[in-house]
Amino acid sequence: MKTVIVFESMFGNTEHFAKEIAEGLAEAGAEPTLVDVRSVQPADLRGCDLLIVGAPTHAFSMSRQSTREDAVRQGAIPARAAVGIREWLPTLDDVFPSASERPFVAAFDTRVEKVRRIPGSAAKRAAHALRAHGFALLAPPISFYVADVKGPATFGEIFEAHTWAAHLAELMAARSTKDVS
Repeated sequence: MKTVIVFESMFGNTEHFAKEIAEGLAEAGAEPTLVDVRSVQPADLRGCDLLIVGAPTHAFSMSRQSTREDAVRQGAIPARAAVGIREWLPTLDDVFPSASERPFVAAFDTRVEKVRRIPGSAAKRAAHALRAHGFALLAPPISFYVADVKGPATFGEIFEAHTWAAHLAELMAARSTKDVS
């Protein structure tokens, strides 16, 4: 199962979780590829069976140029503010012009623990946008929590990321089994 994980990360938290998810998928027998949203190319996505999108939650949604600039003011690397998942998602229509070519998708985000109970998340908005572009969600969107904008991951969240990755691999394997029978 070819899986591509496209992530946006301002302080490294989302990238860290993307790597953990890739590790969990590899342990389950998948072939994960990690790609930063700033450098993803159409060729990176061709032939993938599962596309996973990860982003930090900014102002209860996916980041915008203004929220990424705010992150830079808080110490994020300026180059990371160039483009986000929000701007990248519409380009998928050109990469996958036919519905039959589209992979299954999943979305995750990172959020600061202290806003756990506040509604709104980048993963939910990304999942909504992906569905609007005709992609089928493999699993509901999920949030992983960090102690503060600069991290680290809160207790148990790395384990949750591995568990989610294994669950995605199981769901894809079940779909492959149904396609064969």
